[in-house]
Amino acid sequence: MSLNLNDKKAVVAEVSAQVANAQTIVVAEYRGVQVPDLTALRQKARESGVYLRVLKNTLVRRAVADTPFAPLAKDMVGPLIYSISADPVAAAKVLDDFAKGNDKLVLKAGSYAGKALDQNGVKALAATPGREQLIAMLLGVMQAPLTGFAGAMAALAKKREEEGAAA
Repeated sequence: MSLNLNDKKAVVAEVSAQVANAQTIVVAEYRGVQVPDLTALRQKARESGVYLRVLKNTLVRRAVADTPFAPLAKDMVGPLIYSISADPVAAAKVLDDFAKGNDKLVLKAGSYAGKALDQNGVKALAATPGREQLIAMLLGVMQAPLTGFAGAMAALAKKREEEGAAA
């Protein structure tokens, strides 16, 4: 399938818009992955807020040129699927989780915060708690003192009530 010049420009513009808001890009080779499996992967990506597409490498190289993701261009060879997210962890997590259950998908490289990542770097990033998990953990830590304080106040009130009943 060959794209005309306008289609190519549109793809570069679309990817450039995603890259402008991205914190992370991860690429993986998808050779041999069955269509139903790719469909499931795309669904998971949508649920996680990840832009996931099979794209022409030359067009993505144009989109990342002059961005912090430019060093990733050297790894853009072969049949690749691109995972792009504003969440620092989501792009890596979606592909890594899928790769654990499907050995045909091979994590290749990534870029986070202007730093190039190899396969192990992508896996390490994927193991990091995501934004939602971090918020939940933070809320749990913030609620702990309040829960303890409320428990102490309830115990004090009960003690005073018991003392008042005994008097």
